[in-house]
Amino acid sequence: MDPLSAPLTIAFDYTRSLGPVLGRFMAGLRDRRVLGGRTADGRVHVPPLEYDPSSHQPVTDFVEVAPIGTVVSWTWTDRPLEGQPLDRPFGWALIRLDGADTPLLHAVDAGSRDAMHTGMRVQVRWAASPVGHINDIECFEPASGVPPLSPPAWSPPVEIMTTPIRLHYRHTTSVEEARYLRALADGRLIGQRCPACRKVYVPPRVCPADGVPPEEVVDLADRGTVTTFCVVNVPFAGQRLKPPYVVAQVLLDGADIPIPHLILGLPAEEVRMGMRVSAVWRDRAEWSTTPENIAHFEPTGEPDAAYESYAEHL
Repeated sequence: MDPLSAPLTIAFDYTRSLGPVLGRFMAGLRDRRVLGGRTADGRVHVPPLEYDPSSHQPVTDFVEVAPIGTVVSWTWTDRPLEGQPLDRPFGWALIRLDGADTPLLHAVDAGSRDAMHTGMRVQVRWAASPVGHINDIECFEPASGVPPLSPPAWSPPVEIMTTPIRLHYRHTTSVEEARYLRALADGRLIGQRCPACRKVYVPPRVCPADGVPPEEVVDLADRGTVTTFCVVNVPFAGQRLKPPYVVAQVLLDGADIPIPHLILGLPAEEVRMGMRVSAVWRDRAEWSTTPENIAHFEPTGEPDAAYESYAEHL
């Protein structure tokens, strides 16, 4: 059986609170200024450290450094990736800004690899509309003189910074996984039995206890028992359902390991361990080789399963 293969993307917006030190640094970038932090040994770090590595005290002495500096070391990128600062070949460099004692990592738009060298003088190219993010420094470019800046006005620190994270890759299934997904496309749920311990795994996989691949294919019912569950109360970007809702581990009849899925069709507070549920399949015209063929599980109305029947599967 040929394996299946498909492109997949994992994506989320990473959001973090910055605190007083990085908040000041990002506010400086928003004002097109670069701030460093002076530690007890007199060195100026860019970006500023939140805590002094020698005294372990919070860093509170901020120093403005020049938006021009020297390349300390570098490497070249011939094929830029999605999300990188430039869409053409560029250099990654450690740049020591004038007035700083530590280098800052950023991109250099040098024009060509031959133009890039250690010791070259570079200056900040600012983004057209700074917002208080490291991307306010669009990149560095060969220095041609930086005009002086007027004295800074007070600017409130940046409190929150959001950075999109994207990972694109191609997933190729094992023979066992491909068999499972093709069965789903036919409206069937299958597992495979380990020849050593005789446990039925769904989706099929190498037995984690015995380290051997499964052999016997076992047809499973599309109903089972809720073993454990959680109630999702917190909204997040890309959420398909309005909270609260339940994600549960469902032990299908005949299986020895539960699968995670949504439990709908009743209030979240009424979901319980031992509740009997059955799969609700999407319209057959929407089926493909994906677990999303099952929209969710909902209660069957049967009496709850005895705890002893699923106690070993929690």
